[in-house]
Amino acid sequence: MAATMRDVKNKTGLSLATISKYLNGGNVLPENKILIEKAIKELNYEVNVLARGLVKNKTKIVGVMVHDIECFFSGKMLHYIGQELRRNGYGMMICDSGNDETIEAENLKFLVSRKVDGLIVLPVSMKGGFMKPAKQDKIPVVLVDRSFQDEEFDCVGIDNKIAAFRAVNVLIENNHREIAVIASDVEYTGIERIKGYEAAMRQAGLDIPEEYLKTGRHSSEVGYEKMKELLALPNRPSAVLIGNYDTMLGGVLAVNESEFSCPEDISLIGFDALMITGVVHPSWYMVVQPMKKMCQKAVELLLHRIETKDDSDTVKISLGTKMQEGESVRPL
Repeated sequence: MAATMRDVKNKTGLSLATISKYLNGGNVLPENKILIEKAIKELNYEVNVLARGLVKNKTKIVGVMVHDIECFFSGKMLHYIGQELRRNGYGMMICDSGNDETIEAENLKFLVSRKVDGLIVLPVSMKGGFMKPAKQDKIPVVLVDRSFQDEEFDCVGIDNKIAAFRAVNVLIENNHREIAVIASDVEYTGIERIKGYEAAMRQAGLDIPEEYLKTGRHSSEVGYEKMKELLALPNRPSAVLIGNYDTMLGGVLAVNESEFSCPEDISLIGFDALMITGVVHPSWYMVVQPMKKMCQKAVELLLHRIETKDDSDTVKISLGTKMQEGESVRPL
């Protein structure tokens, strides 16, 4: 049976009040501190952190909700968020929404019931109504990468429209005129990137044939399927903007299985320079998001809200991107 605070009391001869004060970070006499620490070691006494957190109304745990833990981007973001939270003395409780809005709403309720101090959310949903339980309990929330259409929360991300606009301009500057896009039409980032693609094409006076606009949730499966469709067109595009890393993987696989090659027959630009982009041939042109900095800013903003109880107006942080040049774009 696990040792209790009463066992520490019996071993030290001190009062429960003195022991409790020490365990909760209070000052006690030096000789009492020595007695308590010795008893804790001998008894293998472990503080019930959750119980203490509930009493103090602070658990030092942050709930992190991610849209899809299988996504390479999500996994890297969780790594950076976890690093930053640990550095600040917090732990994290992760919930995977599996790209399902119903599961996402259930995850939110689960984390609220666990009395987390705050929430970092990489959302599935375009609308934030499911966040109501967090609002009711006054739990600070920071969104990362994606925001909601109808609810205002603190958010850290990039300007996806501008990032895509600049990527398409790279293709245009290399004399590509028949440019397609594969991106999500059911996720905030994908929708914004499609807008950036369309804006760049309009500014250059280029047509967007309906068959060049390939949409579906960001995934390697969608990237593979939509690239196959583009390669089969009689008026095959000379270049494609691909909406995220997973989709890029699928798109490149489709090209590799075809009679065509990159960049000789088709040029490609994607998003997120994760590990595999440095080992494939040809090397990929990629829009690089400052993923680590996004996570650091999100944690910094959330902990400020938690520790100061600051409930001032919501904060939107938009970080810049850069273009990682590669060999996947051929000048025409």
